Amino acid sequence: MIFKKGELFCGPGGLALGAKMARVVDQNGVEYKVEHEWANDIDEFACKTYAHNICPDKPHTVIQKDVRKLDLDSLGEIDAFAFGFPCNDYSNVGERKGLEGEYGPLYTYGVKVLRKFRPKWFIAENVSGLQSANDGLAFSMILKDLKESGYRITPHLYKFEDYGIPQTRHRIIIVGIRDDINKEFKVPAPTHGEGRLPYKTARQALTEPPIPSNAFNHEMTRHSSKVIELLNHIPAGENAWYEEIPEHLRLNVKGARISQIYRRLHPDLPAYTVTGSGGGGTHMYHWSEPRALTNRERARLQTFPDDFVFMGGKEKVRQQIGMAVPPEGAKIIIEAILKTFAGIEYESVEPKWSADEFMHQQLELDLISV
Repeated sequence: MIFKKGELFCGPGGLALGAKMARVVDQNGVEYKVEHEWANDIDEFACKTYAHNICPDKPHTVIQKDVRKLDLDSLGEIDAFAFGFPCNDYSNVGERKGLEGEYGPLYTYGVKVLRKFRPKWFIAENVSGLQSANDGLAFSMILKDLKESGYRITPHLYKFEDYGIPQTRHRIIIVGIRDDINKEFKVPAPTHGEGRLPYKTARQALTEPPIPSNAFNHEMTRHSSKVIELLNHIPAGENAWYEEIPEHLRLNVKGARISQIYRRLHPDLPAYTVTGSGGGGTHMYHWSEPRALTNRERARLQTFPDDFVFMGGKEKVRQQIGMAVPPEGAKIIIEAILKTFAGIEYESVEPKWSADEFMHQQLELDLISV
């Protein structure tokens, strides 16, 4: 069974690559898989990256356009839908405007796709800060709109390091299966961590195997002598606020001290979260070499293969990598969806939230506040 997939806010194609890699065969030998049908993003270089790696034979199916101007009637029919709607207004970093921000309401365009095309299933992704934006109202409203579009939804906070991703990346992922389909999605059980397989470390990700010197997107960052000297005084796993940094190298910062500033990876732990930013000492830094990671190293932490080519300048590439869903993480979740449709049992855990209970609790809070 082939599910034809459409995607909004597709970015460089992390979710799409995970979907492309996912394969399940049922007891009758029937293969379940996902095929690209169309995708959309506002960013020119993200679209070029997606087309080059996901559908090089059909680049015209990747539409670069503001979603608010996208003509849904021009898009092909789909059986599956993915959307990592913009997280700028839900992130724990920043003002967290939620539904009141410029990007918060963009999830409604995903809802429009669900109501127009009625795909059999969907997967939606956002940052963990979504659950508390607008005092929980944003999350509750999004769940309500998705459910009322005709889907049984399973929202869960996935900690990707618990699934073998070499990075502490926590994301809310909502899986929905259409109401008239008698299937129930279950959250796949973690495979790594306490009592399970050991976490995959930053060292494993970057050195097993070593990255070829001529790999794509592997340019080194040039640092000033002062930054190199500073990094040489910061041990693995520590940051710019390490107490034993000499006085002349200390940063003169007033207010909050962000932990990611000149923070070096710990080689024997998963990396901290790869982000799309890079200025002001937030590039991510090697545990032993006094330098920032290259974009290819960051892509390794995000589980992109070395032959996945990111298009655009260095800053644009860093942004794409940081905003993407780790393909290996997406593959695990999408394979669980395929197993659900194929009737194949798999180990599962309870979701962090019951959609109905969360919405009911939020309704009660809203009534109390009135």
